[in-house]
Amino acid sequence: MRILLVEDDAMIGKSVQLGLKREGYAVDWVRDGLAAERALANDVHELLILDLGIPRKPGLDVLKTLRARRNPMPVLIITARDSVADRVAGLDSGADDYLVKPFDLEELSARVRALARRRSGRPTPLIEHDGLTVNPMTHEVWLNDVPVRLSAREYALLTALLEHPDMPLSRGQLEERIYGWGEEVESNTIEVYIHSLRRKLGTQRIVNVRGVGYLMPRQT
Repeated sequence: MRILLVEDDAMIGKSVQLGLKREGYAVDWVRDGLAAERALANDVHELLILDLGIPRKPGLDVLKTLRARRNPMPVLIITARDSVADRVAGLDSGADDYLVKPFDLEELSARVRALARRRSGRPTPLIEHDGLTVNPMTHEVWLNDVPVRLSAREYALLTALLEHPDMPLSRGQLEERIYGWGEEVESNTIEVYIHSLRRKLGTQRIVNVRGVGYLMPRQT
């Protein structure tokens, strides 16, 4: 999943970006409201982590603009504003969750997982698909109850495909979901990871739709 982080504090922004990258997310980081709106206009992000006290355009205004566009992207507010009135204003403006600074990165990660789960309509933390079981909290993967070891990129690619079963995703769409800005992408990177996943999970589990991309059918 690709996340947009909007945070003007360099220490907090760097810490959150690195922490979420270790969790397997692609994280793009901007530091003001206008940069956030330019990034959101690209429609490549699937979750927004938004500070309210940012320069050039307040975070609450960024949120209101996003919702005025009818963009349903999950939004997690992170802010030092801890009054009940501020929480109510953030949630009533369209935020899905509200986390007060200072916070623990483990709690932030848990809230991101919960929002991702809600977005995909999953009632339980585990992702289950045709003999595959994925635990987003621990990044553990099992195939027919047998543990499977995946690299961070393999895991990110697998979960991107599992978010949209039966829907083909192009190479470009998969790159957008597992790489952030400034990360170098080799021309055949996705194909290499697809080959590796097929070797570990079964050759028929990921289907190549000629001229379109890759998908994971509901039954193999």
